[in-house]
Amino acid sequence: MTHILVIEDEDRIATFVAKGLKAAGFATTRAATAAEGFDTAITGDPDLIVLDLGLPDADGLDLLARMRASGVTVPVIILTARRSLDATVAGLEGGADDYMGKPFGFDELLARIRLRLRAEPQGESTAVSHGSLSLDLRTRRATVGGREVELSAREFALAETFLRNPGQALSREQLLSRVWGYDFDPGSNVVDVYVRYLRGKLGAERIETVRGVGYRLTDRGPASGA
Repeated sequence: MTHILVIEDEDRIATFVAKGLKAAGFATTRAATAAEGFDTAITGDPDLIVLDLGLPDADGLDLLARMRASGVTVPVIILTARRSLDATVAGLEGGADDYMGKPFGFDELLARIRLRLRAEPQGESTAVSHGSLSLDLRTRRATVGGREVELSAREFALAETFLRNPGQALSREQLLSRVWGYDFDPGSNVVDVYVRYLRGKLGAERIETVRGVGYRLTDRGPASGA
């Protein structure tokens, strides 16, 4: 199983990222300080590192330089509140493979992780499917009963979340956090809007409303030939 090291001192963000990566089939280790992150990067044999820059005991750029000087060659994605062009350039020139600003959406982070790994994690298929619905995670194509349907990036991420949890009732809060990011507005109706979009493209019967909870992907779908 592909192992990702998350070096992040803020508990809320670290927990959010770790849960999302676990749901996507990755093993994760969290380090809350630069010292702990360096030791884990050297001894823990991670396949990729997600690195915050604002660490309590050292700047993340200094940690990155130290890791690279010590022979850590795995991809590093910087995830930070420093969003300026100068900071981005400094991070990339300092040895990072990618750079993302906070706040962020988890689906984008996951896509960047998969890109940097240049292959799907061992044991994880390049496609997810349930019944006649299938998503190709490499090409980002969706098919329903063998017919290709066009999904936006957010629709695809929402559909993937349902497909990874078939038959499970998912709350609006779960869907918001997994698809729209940790900084979601819990009062937003964006989930309901995008579920309506998906029903229009995948079949209204396929996504069931679970009263008082949220939504669930079912085995039901449009009748053949519909």
